[in-house]
Amino acid sequence: MLLKRLTEASGVSGNEKEVRDIIINEIKDYVDELKVDKLGNVIIYKKGKENSKKLMITAHMDEVGLMITDIDNEGLLKFTTVGGIDKRILVSKPVSVGNNKILGVIGAKPIHLQKREEWQKALNVDQLYIDIGAKNREEAEKLVSIGDYVSFDSQYIEFGENLVKAKALDNRVGCSLLIELIKATKDVSFYGVFTVMEEIGLIGAGPAAYSIDPDISIILEGTLCYEVPKMDEHLVPTYLNKGPAISIMDRTTIYNREFRTKITKIAEKNNIPYQYRKTSMGGNDSGKIHTTKEGSITATLSVPCRNIHSPTSIMSKTDYKNTFKLLTAILTEYKKGEL
Repeated sequence: MLLKRLTEASGVSGNEKEVRDIIINEIKDYVDELKVDKLGNVIIYKKGKENSKKLMITAHMDEVGLMITDIDNEGLLKFTTVGGIDKRILVSKPVSVGNNKILGVIGAKPIHLQKREEWQKALNVDQLYIDIGAKNREEAEKLVSIGDYVSFDSQYIEFGENLVKAKALDNRVGCSLLIELIKATKDVSFYGVFTVMEEIGLIGAGPAAYSIDPDISIILEGTLCYEVPKMDEHLVPTYLNKGPAISIMDRTTIYNREFRTKITKIAEKNNIPYQYRKTSMGGNDSGKIHTTKEGSITATLSVPCRNIHSPTSIMSKTDYKNTFKLLTAILTEYKKGEL
């Protein structure tokens, strides 16, 4: 299954090759042009009916993770975070280190040995280590190096009522949607971009947008979902099983209201459920895309994901399917010249 292969692949920001290779292998026979730019973005062009407006659809390939910064005399690995990770989720998590995917476990001083003030608050990253089973520094250095990337070791599992548990749903879910769209679309001209290093500052999106210079752009994402009981409804960013989330604003963009309204009308016309992303926290590649060159009108469509930026993110397959339905409906209207 495509989403399983994408989520289980390692692709921490700046080290997206494994994910990029899967994507290229999937889409190479369905596009008219394909290139990888200097940063590592995958840029494709689907040639179809010409349109007065240039459309770009993007999804970032990278995920949050870790990087090795030191190896101590006991063979334990010290690390730093790459992207936004809640340090409270790190202790005891299994990880995969380096290109050879050496298995390890994030460890810390046992709670029995901690002082009361230590176990009353989250441990800092500098108090943690990765244990790969090495006896000493020399043995560890045969397996890993300083600068190696570390990803969470987490399997794709389907459970419950149409739910999926996996790492990196932010944003392999967007990559999967864009791949499926590229394969399914005929007679519609658009650019597709799989970007690098979104999680560390939207790095790949700006140069890609500069190269393409789109009039309108759609960003595909996995976004935060947090439906805690007794929480005020207006504070819940998104819900599972209520359809794709359409962004109003976030940390990097205030989205074009007219374009957003067109998208909601398309959803209503096609009886596709949707919801608004009701928070301004976080950001995505739109932050760079909409300000590049003369600018681009942008919209973000997201699949809600619980426990985002963790090894155990959760999404609804129903939301995924409805996001894809909305995407294809948008392209139908774009083909007619209605966007």
